[in-house]
Formats: sequence, structure tokens, C-alpha cells
Amino acid sequence: MIEGRVKRISGPIIRAGGMGGAGLFDLVEVGEKRITGEIVRLERDEAVIQVYEDDTGMKIGAPVFSRGRPLSALLGPGLMGAIYDGIQRPLQVLYEKSGAFMDSGERGDPLDLSRKWHFVPDAGLAARIAAGEKVEAAPGLVLGTVKETGSLTCKIMVPPDSKGGPVAFLAAEGDYGVLEAAAGTGPGGEIPFAQWWPVRLPRPSAERLSPDQPLVTGERVIDVFFPLSKGGTAAIPGGFGTGKTMTQHAIAKWCDADVIIYIGCGERGNEMTDVLAEFPQLRDPRSGRSLMERTVLIANTSNMPVAAREVSIYTGVTLAEYYRDMGFHVAIMADSTSRWAEALRELSGRMEEMPAEEGFPAYLPTRLAEFYERAGRVRALCGEEGSVSIIGAVSPPGGDFSEPVTQHTKRFIRCFWALDRDLANARHYPAISWTDSYSEYAGEVKSWWERVNPRWAIVRQQSLDLLKREQRLAEIVRLIGPDALPDDQKVVLMIAEIIKDGFLQQNSFDEVDMYCVPAKQVRLLELIMEFHERCQTCIKLGAPLTKITGLGLREGLSRLKSTVRNDTPGGLDAFEARMRSAMEELERSYRTREVL
Repeated sequence: MIEGRVKRISGPIIRAGGMGGAGLFDLVEVGEKRITGEIVRLERDEAVIQVYEDDTGMKIGAPVFSRGRPLSALLGPGLMGAIYDGIQRPLQVLYEKSGAFMDSGERGDPLDLSRKWHFVPDAGLAARIAAGEKVEAAPGLVLGTVKETGSLTCKIMVPPDSKGGPVAFLAAEGDYGVLEAAAGTGPGGEIPFAQWWPVRLPRPSAERLSPDQPLVTGERVIDVFFPLSKGGTAAIPGGFGTGKTMTQHAIAKWCDADVIIYIGCGERGNEMTDVLAEFPQLRDPRSGRSLMERTVLIANTSNMPVAAREVSIYTGVTLAEYYRDMGFHVAIMADSTSRWAEALRELSGRMEEMPAEEGFPAYLPTRLAEFYERAGRVRALCGEEGSVSIIGAVSPPGGDFSEPVTQHTKRFIRCFWALDRDLANARHYPAISWTDSYSEYAGEVKSWWERVNPRWAIVRQQSLDLLKREQRLAEIVRLIGPDALPDDQKVVLMIAEIIKDGFLQQNSFDEVDMYCVPAKQVRLLELIMEFHERCQTCIKLGAPLTKITGLGLREGLSRLKSTVRNDTPGGLDAFEARMRSAMEELERSYRTREVL
């Protein structure tokens, strides 16, 4: 172990001498309390260290110890349901040890070392070894399984950095601790149930796959208008109070990912408290069990050391890749990357680096790219298909989307859900703007959606075009009033209102409307656009708009989202029959007048 001495202290940045033998990004322990840090720069025998804990009271000359390995996360059974800080310290364990105010240098094992897990070896592998066959311990080889929670079964595999060699032994079925050996390779080599992995190093996969499977969220404005693929990247930018966290909560609860990693990066303590209080109470809609059984929370609030905020997103994506490698689809909620970028800015200033736009470091785009590029849908080393989808919230000051973090984020993501303050103030949830948002995954998920409903792409484009027309007409209405418009343009305004109220807006407190299955989403939009076509036909035949509105179909369309349950789609067919009957009757009456 290399030992040096503190020479200079500047907040969370420490310079230490005598560290010439250490490596870049090595994990270090500083001072008598052994607070955790990481070497971020080496200058001859001096190391520049960023510490991840409060270093108040640190003195010049304090000892510095290099651990000789990079900052790493311990990956194994027991992660699910845990609450960590940015460097994977278990907050619940530390709370029980030191109370609400955690002292620097407090330690807790990331996984419960005393707990025993029931291991079931892979039957095929066990049979091959028993028969005397030479089995190579290739990276990704599945050794067996552990039932981690009632909702999740964890695969125990040969780690990706394994040097290989034949499997010498395989643990029998039974109960084991996470540091015990699941298998052995060669003379003295062991593969434990849990392994360390550097958080800044992406875990390898066998093959990257096309992102042609949507991540279904149950939010209509997302799934139909601006879809996100499994393995895709999305950003939710918006000013204070526009609903970034609320939207991420809804996605975390309802999306069809197998595992949720929620990173509270620099957010206010009360917001993170809400997450910690609400998530254990939420029911997983697929299993009926607690949502925490497939969720990991990383809590790094704004009053915690700023350097730990910087590393928290790497810890989160490393945990996500671990479950991806088992063949699970993982969704990461990073709330918010703006606070993470502010941590980069503060640390960069402490290291006296040359600032770029608005004081952010010049390497901000590189760091954003490193994070978002770890998303993807892959063929894992074990042969299973898995994915990591990243949804990052961005908090631009004053809701200004031209600021550097938002602009650089747009370079590396393909799905942009812009939150609108006017919609949020009007209590339109989710407040995703249909004019400023976009998704580049729509073409790739088109074939999946057309298996749900062949008209998905058609009605999606028709409705987006209609909303653009409504925006132009709204400007005219503000100048001359709605009465000056002809009826065919008034119909556009009416249908746009139905789309906004009856399709885009969702009530998270309504048992029916809080989640919408894909088939119902497209059918709702299909009915609205069919009503639009029939209205225009009637207008061309000479029917006044008042005749159409008098049929009561407008109100019925707006209420379908909450009156027709996901499991009883027959209600949509019944409304369609009633709508067609009423509109065809109106058409016939005016066709008859036209003939006469």
C-alpha cells in the first residue's frame, strides 16, 4: 500500500505528496478517519485527489493511503431494495450505526456479508462437470441462480474480467454468503458470489442490438408520440415545478423494465425523502409485490459532499449493467444531470482548470457522452438479451433550454421530452410539450407498434400535423377571435382540444387513467382522428358545427380514457359503433338535401 501526506486542501480537492507509485483513478483513504477519495490527476509524485466525504478538520500532513485499485462497486445478491449513497455506502446501515447525521469515515458493507443466499447450481453445468467434462470458465458462463427477491432471480456468472481456465468445482445447492466461492478455476482460483467492478469502466457485452423494442411506459404522450426504445436514451428538461421528478416516478412504476435504478443526484432532500417514503409503498403492477423488490435507490442529496454527486451516476449505471448482463431490461432514472454537471463545475474550479461555457469544464460533453453511451440493448456474454435505458432529468436555470447542459445532452440522446411551464401551470400532466419534444426512435419501433395496430404510424402523424395546424390557428384566434374562423378550421381547434384533454393528459390519481396499455392508446387516437375525418365530411356537405357538437360525441371521446378499462376494450368498440351511427345519420341527412 502506497502512503503519502496531505500537502494542500481546497474543499473536496486535496493534493498529496509521495504518491508517485499510485495510478490514475486509484481509490485512496485520506486522514485518520480514512475518508474515501479518488486520484483524478498525477503530477510527478503529487496526486490530486477528490474526496467523497466531508473533510472538515483535515490537516496538512495527514496520511493518504492508496488502495491500488480503482473506485469499484460490489455486485452480487442483495442489491435489490437497497438505498446507497454515491459511493455505494448503505445508508440504512449507516443510519442504524450513527443516526441521522453521518460522520465522515463511517463504513458499511455494500452487501450484507452475514446473510446467506440459497444457491441452485445450473443443472446442465453441474451434469457436465460430474461427467468429467472439461468446462472452460468463460466470461458470462452461468453457474447457477439465487432468488434475490420475490420478483427477481439473480444469475451467478463468471465475471467479464475472468482469466478463464477450466471449472475445477461448482458449489452444491445450499446457503452461502456473498464472499464464499460459487465455483473454482484451476489451482486456488475462486469465483465468489459477489465481485468488485470499477464504476468508470463499462462492462463488456457480446453484441449490440438494434433499439427496435419500445420501453412501454403507459404514458400516452410518450409511447405514441415520442417513444423510447429499450436501450435508448432520453432527457426530460424543464424548469422548477414542471414535473420532471413526477414523470420519472410514473415511468419507474409503470414501465415494462425488469429493474429500476433511481439516482437522486444533487436533488433537494425533501424530494429524495418523498422517493424513499413512497417507493416502498408502491405496488408493482405486474407482480402485486413491493416495487422496491426490483428497485435500487442511490440517494445523493444537495447537502451531501459534492464529489460523491459526481460519481453517483457511474455507480448507478454500473449496477444497471450488472443486471443487464443477466438478461434483464433495466431503466435508469437520473435526477438530475444538471446537479451532476454543477458538481463537475465546482470540482473543476477547485482544481484551477480553464472554464468553458458558463463556467462548466471543457470536458463536460465528454463526460455526458461517457454516461449516455453506456445505454444500449445488447446480447450479453451469457447469451441473453438485456438492455439499459437511461432517462436523465435536466434542470436548466429559469427553464432556458439553450444553456450548456441541455444543449450538450441533446447531442447524445435521441429522445427529448421537453416540459412546458404553461402546461404545468394549467395542471396538464404530463406537461410534455408536443411542439418542442421529439423522438428519433419512432422509425425503429414502428414495426413493433404496427403489430399492435397497423394504423399506429398513420394516426400518430395525422394527430401531430393537426396539433401543428392548431398552433398556427391559435395565433390567428388571438388576433381576430374564434368566431371569424370558418367551420372547417373550428373543427381543427375542437379536435386538437380533444387530443389534449382526452389523449395527452393523464390523471395519475385515476385508477383507470394512470396507466394505458398500448392497444388502448392507439385505439383512442384512432377514434379521435376518425371523428375528425367524419366532421370534415359533414362540414363539406353543409352541416353547421353546432349540429356536430350537439351529438355529444366530443365529450364522450374526452372521457373514454377514464371510462374504458384496459382489460375491457369492448367499450371502445361500443363507442365507435355509436359514433359511426350518429355521424352517418348526419351525413345522410345533408346528402339528401344536396340531392334535392
